[in-house]
Amino acid sequence: MTACTHDHPRDGDIVIPPRLRLPAVAVAGTLLGTLIVGLAETSPTASAAVPAAGPAAATVHEAETATVSRGLVESNHTGYTGSGFVNYDNTSGSYVEWTVNAAAAGSAVLTLRHANGSTANRPMTLTVNGSTVAANKAFHSTGSWTTWATTGLTASLKAGPNTIRATATSAAGGPNVDHLAVDSATTPPQPGATPVAVNGQLAVCGTKLCNRYGKPVQLRGMSSHGTQWYAQCLTGGSLDALAKDWNADVLRVSTYVQEGGYETDPQKYTDLAHSLIEAATARGMYVIVDWHMLDPGDPHYNLARAKTFFTAIANRHKDKNNIFYEVANEPSGVGWSTVKSYAEKIIPVIRGIDSNAPVLVGTRAWSSLGVSEGANENEVVNNPVNAANILYTFHFYAASHGDEYLAALTRAADRIPVFVTEFGTQNYAGEGANDFTMTQKYLDLMAAKKISWVNWNFSDDHRSGAVFKTGTCNAGGPWTGTAPLKPAGVWIRDRIRTADNFPTG
Repeated sequence: MTACTHDHPRDGDIVIPPRLRLPAVAVAGTLLGTLIVGLAETSPTASAAVPAAGPAAATVHEAETATVSRGLVESNHTGYTGSGFVNYDNTSGSYVEWTVNAAAAGSAVLTLRHANGSTANRPMTLTVNGSTVAANKAFHSTGSWTTWATTGLTASLKAGPNTIRATATSAAGGPNVDHLAVDSATTPPQPGATPVAVNGQLAVCGTKLCNRYGKPVQLRGMSSHGTQWYAQCLTGGSLDALAKDWNADVLRVSTYVQEGGYETDPQKYTDLAHSLIEAATARGMYVIVDWHMLDPGDPHYNLARAKTFFTAIANRHKDKNNIFYEVANEPSGVGWSTVKSYAEKIIPVIRGIDSNAPVLVGTRAWSSLGVSEGANENEVVNNPVNAANILYTFHFYAASHGDEYLAALTRAADRIPVFVTEFGTQNYAGEGANDFTMTQKYLDLMAAKKISWVNWNFSDDHRSGAVFKTGTCNAGGPWTGTAPLKPAGVWIRDRIRTADNFPTG
């Protein structure tokens, strides 16, 4: 949600946007605990298998039946598959080696299931037929020896037998390894496969966001409203509807920093973000972890808080393959160099823990690529953030942001990776009449250029930008179909349901 008007404020004006007013219905004090319990009912348990990235039934090769050098086959920690797992026995150079037969030459997704109950990274080097495909790949703590996670990568296999080896490269040895799953990277997705199951870990390739097959994709989904106000709209039932009825690819979890949010109770709002990440993950959706800074507009004001928050989030979710970190929602009132400086301070904090997830960087002037403060995309193009695997964010509200903004997005998308992490069909305050005609121009552009997008917002706020009719959330639904939706909700649901045809070959 935008903190300020995206029109150009006059010098000295103090703009108090309508979307920052407290909602009429306050969240009950007991809601957080109730919400976490309700969402946990559909989340994986600590010792349960985390679904592998592959869309089809991969071939599983147990570690305990492979060739083991200087390691031990054990079964003293629960949650493993097969008859046990391999303990690398605190020895550098210890390894597990599998022989995998491939019907034909081609790419395959290799997924290791592992647990690391220590607090330290236990890196390993992975080789295929003697060639290194991942050197010193990080295997971070999973929190306990009974909490199993998956880590995947794509490699080329030859027809016939292939030797795949995972070798510990530190004195502490590797993590405990349960099994290796091998899935042909060209296997068509199964009917009903979730977005994450089909696409796996996403990464920036050129100016696009690409899936594990190296193909550009477009994600479509919804942003929560502020969780300090509308957590009651994010239940097991509503998220089931978002994933299955709306066919959404992504949920943006908006943790406001000020405005009665994170700064008032950091642990509470971190825990709430954790629970929503787990809930979206259990439903096969991607998750944008949105650090929803608004006022003050200089992101440095909240740098220490951001470091604490993202450290906690990354430590908990670093082994997931569906996370985006959005490090600054809408910077304003500062130049691009200031925003860039902040990004180059917070990104290393995340990268030190989670080296794989894409990071989303807000642009100045309320993430308008500078347009709302008289600039344009050139300031970003000519002075990019010094980091890899990042996308720059762009926000628009169609009734306020017309052709000038659309033109900036058009130009930018050919020069830098862009993700529209927030937009509405209304004015900049998220209210008023819907301009579906202008919005469709944006959607057509984003489809053509594979720009992923997230609509504001998945709540029953009284404004026209909230998708649910007022009172829906406190009543506990209904969540599916069009009956509970405002006109903007009906319109955007229809466009989310016609999702990208994710390419896999």
